[in-house]
Amino acid sequence: MKYVSTRGQAPVLGFEDVLLTGLARDGGLYLPEYWPLFNQAEIAAMGGQSYEHTAMAVMRPFAGGEISDDDLLQLLTEAYRGFRHQAIAPLVQIGPSDWLLELFHGPTLAFKDIAMQVLARLMDRALKRRGRAATVVGATSGDTGGAAIEAFRGRDAVDMFILYPHGRVSDVQRRQMTTPTEGNVHAIAIDGTFDDCQNLVKALFNDLALRDRLHLAGVNSINWVRILAQIVYYFTSGVALGAPDRPISFTVPSGNFGDIFAGYAAMNMGLPVERLVIATNTNDILLRTLETGRYAAHGVTATHSPSMDIEISSNFERLLFELADRDAERVCDQMESLRAQKSFSLQSGEHAFFRQVFQAARASEDETLAEIRRLQAATGYLCDPHTAVGVSAARKVERDPNVPMVMLATAHPAKFPAAIEKATGALPAEPAIVARQRTLPERGTRLPNDYAALSAFISQHARAAGKHQ
Repeated sequence: MKYVSTRGQAPVLGFEDVLLTGLARDGGLYLPEYWPLFNQAEIAAMGGQSYEHTAMAVMRPFAGGEISDDDLLQLLTEAYRGFRHQAIAPLVQIGPSDWLLELFHGPTLAFKDIAMQVLARLMDRALKRRGRAATVVGATSGDTGGAAIEAFRGRDAVDMFILYPHGRVSDVQRRQMTTPTEGNVHAIAIDGTFDDCQNLVKALFNDLALRDRLHLAGVNSINWVRILAQIVYYFTSGVALGAPDRPISFTVPSGNFGDIFAGYAAMNMGLPVERLVIATNTNDILLRTLETGRYAAHGVTATHSPSMDIEISSNFERLLFELADRDAERVCDQMESLRAQKSFSLQSGEHAFFRQVFQAARASEDETLAEIRRLQAATGYLCDPHTAVGVSAARKVERDPNVPMVMLATAHPAKFPAAIEKATGALPAEPAIVARQRTLPERGTRLPNDYAALSAFISQHARAAGKHQ
């Protein structure tokens, strides 16, 4: 298996090189040259398997023989050993054909753990095999940062720098980034929005001299392996609900478009996906694009679901590549228009393809809080605000009642106590790990939204340059 950039000007790479590269050198995102296709018998055989064994089956074709089955299974087993539920991603029924897929049983109580625990171990393995070290950088709207720091803390081959928007993440999310004491992790609060943080990370990768000197690697969902690890739970949930003999639909709270793109990948790999529903909060650029065919940035509003307060959805570029029949020149034109004019338009065929595969719905702030109350009253289930956006969206779209709808529950409600209290009048029960972090000292750095200041800080604190001599 080889990987190509959405912009067509970067080297074609193998699995391990893509893992360590993250963003392509031409500014694009890597995708596999083709989608491996599972037949019905192969999908049916996933039934009754452990999560780790299904993960091995799903991920094996993408590794191109660069890791043995035994090594991959051992790595996956280690990655998920600390999860609080043996199913890793259990389903909870909340209606006749409505299901929540709980993705928050990892160490930082969010779905990002499922991929990040795998990514950290794969990256650590690859670096040690090559006798190398790396400077890992990432941007977070809330959950990615905590998951990345937890997964990489204390690893000798990696220095990690996570950027987050100052004052725009929850207290729990911030503490997950600022309370670890290991010297190889650095939490950086940027005066700006998540999009500002993401743009700074892309600028670091596009500074090729600095990129090479510090051996930069990425952990955001620009890194293909993050997406790959997320494909797995579409298969585990789909098979549990009758695939391949019946279709399944999914509703995904969407910000950077990575999680729902994993569902698109699963569909291309043979999972019978009826429809993928993009759930947005008031930052609804993806809904507007689906409705109008025009992607136009208007600015970001802070909400009760901060992990979705994103306007430049990086992984949408991967879908654009697919919509354009993998025409990299076409993607380059769209990305240049986005840079210069903060907008681009889909061609009629691209727009039709988008609407054929996806639906979308928006939940306002009031609707998000109302959904938390409604779901708790109707079922006794307390969900976080991001999951509430997904449940609200699933109830708004047209659907076949005979097709199960799986709504991705992306975070534990305890990560957003202020929103839960506002919705229900009571604080959520607090897991022990959250209570403990509340008492720990915090450490971090605050920087302006300035590339020079950021690159100077990372250059000063990264050890990777010395390790690569």
